[in-house]
Amino acid sequence: MRQVYINGAYMPETKAKISVFDRGFLFGDAVYEVTYVIDRKLVDYQGHMTRLRRSLGEIDMSLAMTDADLLAAHRELVKLNDIDEGLVYLEVTRGAADRDFIFPDASVPNTVVLFTQKKSLMDAPAATRGLNVLTVEDQRWERCDIKTVQLLYPSLAKTRGKAQGADDVWFQRDGYVTEGSSNNAYIVSAEGKIITHETNNDILHGITRKAVMDTLADLGLDFEERPFLVTEALEAAEAFSTSSSGLVTPVVSIDGKQIGDAKPGPVSKQLRQKYIEGIRRRAI
Repeated sequence: MRQVYINGAYMPETKAKISVFDRGFLFGDAVYEVTYVIDRKLVDYQGHMTRLRRSLGEIDMSLAMTDADLLAAHRELVKLNDIDEGLVYLEVTRGAADRDFIFPDASVPNTVVLFTQKKSLMDAPAATRGLNVLTVEDQRWERCDIKTVQLLYPSLAKTRGKAQGADDVWFQRDGYVTEGSSNNAYIVSAEGKIITHETNNDILHGITRKAVMDTLADLGLDFEERPFLVTEALEAAEAFSTSSSGLVTPVVSIDGKQIGDAKPGPVSKQLRQKYIEGIRRRAI
């Protein structure tokens, strides 16, 4: 049975409980991170912790646990659950207190939860067949750069997209693509330039995005950080997305229009290969 972590204790998932007054449950007053595991090692762990600390700071939440404490918990769960490849999910809430919109006193302890998922990402079918994507209006709040657990709209949009035969959705505002439901979005122009939205409040500052951007620079590939139009995406030579759970995943159609020859293109395939080579070297 899968073991999980709650507030310093490891236990079977069937024994795990949190208070009905937990603010993560009542208000979505919580942040999270998801770290990829390969060869029983954590990928870009410090990047995830840096973003976690930023998210905590942006919503005025403190956390007594250190990065080293959290690293030990990640590694112990990987060991307990025999995770060779998969994901570790970490959530930090503001803790349990009587329901009130005003934050409770800082003395209220956080709720800290971790669990694992065994998942084969290297050989994911989407990497070889590509994704079919629909664009939808981005109706999320204006602080998408904070990785909170408030994921109702992405869940709603992705579910509606699936009902229409799509694998995923890309959000757009005023005709410009911001990002995917749980990933960053990219296109490759006919001239070979890779274009993705700049890091501001409209998108999550992806840890995989950062690694891929570094890879682009190392490979000497031309790229530009700016919003791109949906109409521009429909005329692109290639498209792809990046995330901790999808790595680099090709997109082969957008709003029913095939991109390129409707197969994963050379840029996305090269980036996926180079990204995987890189994470195997730097995983801890």
